[in-house]
Amino acid sequence: MSNTLSPTNPQNLTPRRIGACNWIGLKTLIEKEIGRFMNVYMQTLIAPIVTLMLFFAVFTLSFKQHIAEGMGMTAMEFLAPGLLMMTMIQNAFSNPSSSLIIAKIQGNIVDILMPPLAAWEVLTGLVVGALTRCLLIGILGYAAMNLIVPLPVASIWHILVFGLLGNLMLAALGIMAGLWAEKFDHMATVTNFIVTPLTFLSGTFYALSALPDEWQKIALFNPFFYMIDGFRAGFIGHAEVSETTGLAALVMLDVLLLIGAWAMLKTGYKTKS
Repeated sequence: MSNTLSPTNPQNLTPRRIGACNWIGLKTLIEKEIGRFMNVYMQTLIAPIVTLMLFFAVFTLSFKQHIAEGMGMTAMEFLAPGLLMMTMIQNAFSNPSSSLIIAKIQGNIVDILMPPLAAWEVLTGLVVGALTRCLLIGILGYAAMNLIVPLPVASIWHILVFGLLGNLMLAALGIMAGLWAEKFDHMATVTNFIVTPLTFLSGTFYALSALPDEWQKIALFNPFFYMIDGFRAGFIGHAEVSETTGLAALVMLDVLLLIGAWAMLKTGYKTKS
């Protein structure tokens, strides 16, 4: 092994890695991501809950009981899980995307590039930070809505699995968007033309059966529909489509997006000159 000193490692120190993972570096990155959104918790945690409750109040007052006809539930019980999931996935996207775009614009992206972290370790740190934020929002949001209407829990397994797969998908998409974007206008493009439309057309505010037959078929091509439908089923005990189909679609997309995010980090896409 060469003893030549490196400009970035003047003492020729080998970073401590336990096994195949730099656990110290990974732990530090996760703490950095969590600390970043906790330092401005009024904006990253409380504000989404306030928005969630405003949506809940407005749509509950606007919609009548017919939204859930034939399902044996009230409109509030139907709306609540979808709104909660919608809020979580939007924040799953914004957490890593904003972290990366701010770091690139401010020039401190080197804080991620310089440490001895493999691409998969950086990916893991960003994803864990996003999922932690979503978990806190999910808990706080459920508690807030439960004060208004008691929300049943039919299957905790559905809630956890579809919640994890949905937020994992948006976290991976957020990482890819953050790496691709060069300014906030680019990020707004992804949010306004991909995330927001797919979210609002996901069945959060309406039952699939309320759509015309042609639109029902189109809705099945929206991956956001499957995460909302599966997550809601965990509360109301009723899914509008096959849960196996939803799981398969989400797992496949999660794998593809995570591989894409890893490849962009591995190659230094728009982060290394």
